[in-house]
Amino acid sequence: MSKVLVITTSLRTKSNSDRLAEELIRGAREAGHEVEHISLKGKEIKFCIGCLACQKTQKCVLKDDAVEIAEKVKDSDTLVFATPIYYYEMSGQMKTLLDRLNPLYPSDYRFRKVYMLSTATEDEEYVPEKAVSGLQGWVDCFEKAEFAGSLFCGGINDAGEADGKSDEKNEAYQFGKGLE
Repeated sequence: MSKVLVITTSLRTKSNSDRLAEELIRGAREAGHEVEHISLKGKEIKFCIGCLACQKTQKCVLKDDAVEIAEKVKDSDTLVFATPIYYYEMSGQMKTLLDRLNPLYPSDYRFRKVYMLSTATEDEEYVPEKAVSGLQGWVDCFEKAEFAGSLFCGGINDAGEADGKSDEKNEAYQFGKGLE
């Protein structure tokens, strides 16, 4: 089975996307995958400064938690990004991390499948489209990788509200079981 890395990007206490990611992780482990979870809570991730030194060295000139996260991304078969939807887009901290994964572009990265789990107050089908498009744009830069799927759980607002959403928790669990 695959080595799966789940990166939860919400900084909120009792985050709904974190809670659903826990169910996804449970499903992935039950399917036989080796799963590692990284939360961006408490992490220092500086903004990319666009120097592009990483394209020659495959190392970032900035020293923070993004460097270690990039190594874990590089060495995983499957990536799952969990994000709340803010203003119809991925969280800012997720976008900042994606920018900081630029050293991986010229590297011999291992990941082939990339997934997204997202939550939002709104429940309309179009709500995650821009976030999915943003992650798809990142994936498109990695020729050996593909965006393999997305699960959106809308209609969840208050902190911890996902705990009472059995259908959504089951969807996340099943999504995790179906990871490749």
